[in-house]
Amino acid sequence: MSRKQHIAIFTTASLPWMTGTAVNPLFRAAYLAKNGDREVTLVIPWLSLKDQELVYPNKITFDSPSEHEGYVRQWLEERTDFISSFRINFYPGKFSIEMRSILPVGDITESIPDEEADIAVLEEPEHLTWYHHGKKWKTKFWRVIGVVHTNYLEYVKRERNGLIAFFVKYASSWVTRIYCHKVIRLSGATQNFPRSIICNVHGVNPKFLDVGKVKLGQLQKGEQAFTKGAYYIGKMVWNKGYRELLQLLSKHQDKLSGLQVDLYGNGEDSEEVQQAANKLSLPVRVYPGRDHADPLFHDYKVFLNPSTTDVVCTTTAEALAMGKIVICANHPSNEFFKQFPNCHIYNSSDEFVKLTVKALAEDPAPLIDDLRHELSWEAATERFVAAAELNQVVSEEVPPSSSNPFASTSFKSRKLSVEEATASLHQTISGIESARRAFGAIPKSLQPDEQQCKELGLVIPERKGSSRR
Repeated sequence: MSRKQHIAIFTTASLPWMTGTAVNPLFRAAYLAKNGDREVTLVIPWLSLKDQELVYPNKITFDSPSEHEGYVRQWLEERTDFISSFRINFYPGKFSIEMRSILPVGDITESIPDEEADIAVLEEPEHLTWYHHGKKWKTKFWRVIGVVHTNYLEYVKRERNGLIAFFVKYASSWVTRIYCHKVIRLSGATQNFPRSIICNVHGVNPKFLDVGKVKLGQLQKGEQAFTKGAYYIGKMVWNKGYRELLQLLSKHQDKLSGLQVDLYGNGEDSEEVQQAANKLSLPVRVYPGRDHADPLFHDYKVFLNPSTTDVVCTTTAEALAMGKIVICANHPSNEFFKQFPNCHIYNSSDEFVKLTVKALAEDPAPLIDDLRHELSWEAATERFVAAAELNQVVSEEVPPSSSNPFASTSFKSRKLSVEEATASLHQTISGIESARRAFGAIPKSLQPDEQQCKELGLVIPERKGSSRR
């Protein structure tokens, strides 16, 4: 009897934080496990209460990992038409206010038993390995696949700190080289990585495709499918496209007279965005963020997205799935969307105006079945399996003396390579508290604290100077 392939998907965020690294890995796990051919585990960060209060919206908090898991599963089941068979494990994490990110604490490879360590998928591999200290990923897992979600280099460049940009670029390249066998870049908007390919392996929530089918039916019947004009939704920070959009609207207020734009989002720059919008003569209304699947958005016809910091913008894909017209910049992050007739690309601010006015005056083009499939998670999973070369792994019977039946004896016996030496160097540096802090790690994050250990049922690490009895 052949053994099922085990896939562990590690990611850097979790619901109810509505960010791409929380949502997309969750759908990936569900669809990889859908047909039952593989054993899939989604590994997500567990935050203690004080960090949950900083990260999760609407005062949502969890007293235990099991309560958190129940929330995640319910959210997923409300959006798919099948029951997912994958497992959910947790690793200890802490929220960095400076980086606005969750960072792993301790050796998160321990979240997966050695006998199940076949394939690791690192969603944001650089983020997960910058400060990694513990078992080497390539030693623990037979194959490690990185999926690059975030254009960190672009964010750093916008802060105008050349030294940090230099460090981020080369540190990210270094850790992905030593810890990943292959890297999948969602688009050419990211920096180049060793052993990487470009492939969009993301899909959209099936509910968005259902909305698109309803809208198509209305248009085919001659009904008015869209009763609202233009909008934008995204985390309300300047780097997420709000600066570019408000500058475009400000520059061309005369040509866009009569246009009303609604902005939806939560974020650190909400008040500043509101103040900038109030200065325009155009009616630009600012609202708190909501789930893009909310019926409130169904009747908007035009989605404006000038952002150039995304790798592949999830909300653009969702808008296209709902049958809307999308106006976006000619940028590598939008390359995948150019195949869709309703994606209108602009190269200049004047072209932005022309395309926006034109979109408001016409109906969207019908979304044919083949293109609708391209937006689905079924198609995204097919692309991921091919890009990660998962089908090249041949299942074998489980040898009773081997913890990893996919590992070869040649792998175990090969001589120390330059890559292994640099991995050992990284392990050494990442194990020194002063060096970790110098490079931006959260203080005392080499091991989970006592509270996290109790919450996750982990062995509480001994303090220096203590002795076992």
